[in-house]
Amino acid sequence: LRGSLAPDGAVIKAAAASSALCRHCGPAVVFDSPEDVALRIDDPTLGITPDHVLVLRNAGPVAAGMPEAGALPIPKYLAARGVRDMVRVSDCRMSGTAYGTVVLHCSPEAAVGGPLGLVRDGDMIALDVEQRRIDLLVDAAELARRRAAFTPPALPQRGWRRLYAQHVQQAHLGCDMDFL
Repeated sequence: LRGSLAPDGAVIKAAAASSALCRHCGPAVVFDSPEDVALRIDDPTLGITPDHVLVLRNAGPVAAGMPEAGALPIPKYLAARGVRDMVRVSDCRMSGTAYGTVVLHCSPEAAVGGPLGLVRDGDMIALDVEQRRIDLLVDAAELARRRAAFTPPALPQRGWRRLYAQHVQQAHLGCDMDFL
C-alpha cells in the first residue's frame, strides 16, 4: 500500500483481511506505544466502535526496534459483542499475518516524522486494498501545522540501542543499518 499515511509504503496481507474492511474509512484511535495499547485498549470510555481505525505508532525500527506488536487486539467489550476484525494500522511488524485487516510497516515511521506521527484521535483514515491505498484524510495546511510542531521521541542515551536508533533504516529499506 501507499498513500498519504504511508508515502514510502506499508504492507497488508489482503488474503487475511476481512473483505468488508478492504475498503473502509473511519476515525482513528491513536496509541503511542505497545505499552499504551496494553493500558488502554479495553477502556470503554474511549468509545471505540467497529468503525474506528486502531493506530499504533512509535513501534517502528527507530522508536522500538520494530517489535512484533502489530496484532492489536479487538477491545474486549467489542469482542464480547462478536466483533472479530477492525482496521488496524502501525509502523511495527507482526509474525504470521494470518488473520485480520492489519496494515503494517508504515514508512516512514512516526518517530522520524512520518505521517503516522501526525495522526490524532478522530482523524479519518481511508483504506482501499484494491487501489493499494492508505490515506490520512486531513487538510494539507493542518498537516503542515502538525509537522511544524512535531517533536520526535528522545533517542536512548547511549549504548547499542542509541547506535541502532541512529543508523537503522526504515521498513521500506529493510531495516538494515545505513553503514552496511
